[in-house]
Amino acid sequence: MNLLKALATVSSMTLVSRVLGLVRDVVIARVFGAGVATDAFFVAFRIPNLLRRLFAEGAFSQAFVPVLAEYRTARGDGATRLLVDRVATLLASILVVVTVLGVLAAPLIIYVSAPGFSADADKFDLTVGLLRLTFPYIFFISLTSLAGGILNTWSRFSIPAITPTLLNLSFIGFALWMAPYFDPPVMALAWAVFCGGVLQLAFQLPFLLKIRMMPRLSWAPRDEGVRRILRLMGPSVLGVSVAQISLLINTIFASFLVTGSVTWLYYADRLMELPIGLLGVALGTILLPSLARRYVDGSRDEYNRLLDWGLRLTVVLAAPCAVALAILAVPILATLFKHGAFAAQDVLMTRQALIAYSIGLVALVLVKILAPAFYARQNVKTPVKIAVITLVATQLMNLAFIWDLRHAGLALAIALAAWINAGLLYWKLRQKGIFEPLAGWPLFFLKVTIALAVMASVLIWAAAGSDYWLQAGVWERIQRLTVVICAGTASYFGTLWLTGFRLSDFSSREL
Repeated sequence: MNLLKALATVSSMTLVSRVLGLVRDVVIARVFGAGVATDAFFVAFRIPNLLRRLFAEGAFSQAFVPVLAEYRTARGDGATRLLVDRVATLLASILVVVTVLGVLAAPLIIYVSAPGFSADADKFDLTVGLLRLTFPYIFFISLTSLAGGILNTWSRFSIPAITPTLLNLSFIGFALWMAPYFDPPVMALAWAVFCGGVLQLAFQLPFLLKIRMMPRLSWAPRDEGVRRILRLMGPSVLGVSVAQISLLINTIFASFLVTGSVTWLYYADRLMELPIGLLGVALGTILLPSLARRYVDGSRDEYNRLLDWGLRLTVVLAAPCAVALAILAVPILATLFKHGAFAAQDVLMTRQALIAYSIGLVALVLVKILAPAFYARQNVKTPVKIAVITLVATQLMNLAFIWDLRHAGLALAIALAAWINAGLLYWKLRQKGIFEPLAGWPLFFLKVTIALAVMASVLIWAAAGSDYWLQAGVWERIQRLTVVICAGTASYFGTLWLTGFRLSDFSSREL
């Protein structure tokens, strides 16, 4: 399997989803702006979305996929199918209980996750109502993640990668055409979440049938494989999802700031999620089952080579994204969101958070490569210890930065903590002898640094000041931003080519 081709496939599918995600955010910003209604919805949606990343895409996937890969490699299809049946039955049973409890305890959850909202009874009640509609999303998306883990293990990467587009389409449809039929209109977004979860699960089921891995009822919680997954999953909740826990705690802090702070952080985070999804999530998706197979086979050299390949590709592709987001914060935000109810002040406030987030973009992607290096070996203790250190550091920085930097300080804390997380993960990989960088890294870094400097100079020269982007018309902004981005991209990759980089250097095939 050519890993670069697999990455391109997953990234292209993810790109479709992320572009639709941007369209969805543009539509929401235009229809609802940044105020009480959007703050309430984003807090309500963040709870099930956090649980999705913690348990469904995070801890569950990192625990389930290595064990599933081991079963398929060493035990055959029969044992693998039985494991899938038993895991699916237990997971669905737990999710039913969690969903019911979440709906019933919605007021308590909002009081804990956004205590600042309790000062405004109407805002608090609206958020509770939105959460009760969005919470069942965790049931549907967790089962979707189970299906996606199975499909990824069978190298059907494109199906799970394209699935999130259905949620974005649901958002767009409800925001554009259904909002006037709800009171208040923002309730349409909550129904979009519910319907999007149903659609995503339904979409993947036919593909499970095709590979003969459609789960059947089989209650056996004491099964050896199930218990191993649960043991791995418990502590890995922190290890793989520390950034998401930090985002939730940031919401608590932001709920005490001025109205709009939650929304500004949300839109900045959404732009960060584009490169993280295209590169970090995509690389983690294809590397985890590959690393797990190499660990089971005992192929240490191949394991090391795969990890080195992922780290180099991360630096080459994530670093220019970070620089571009920082330099082009206003042009990008104004072009995407400055329409309708989303005002110039909202653009400037969101810019502060986006620049702060961009400092940690490379580290956030690196974590999605380095953490699976431990999980593929079914080692959860090391990343969990590092995650606890990172989480504590994040909150200490929140307390230090929020007074002067407000919402931007919360974003900066997450960015700096990401570097702590990535640095400690890398150090432990080296210390334990799991990873040894291949030759050529110093020269590699030098070439990338030169290309970044050239690109930054081009972007600064090509982009006008903030006033231009805040005053120009929509189509004028779109045309100029397109030219600026193309110029920056050409200058970066052109410089890399002149220094000797070639696409074939990254064409890695899993042996």
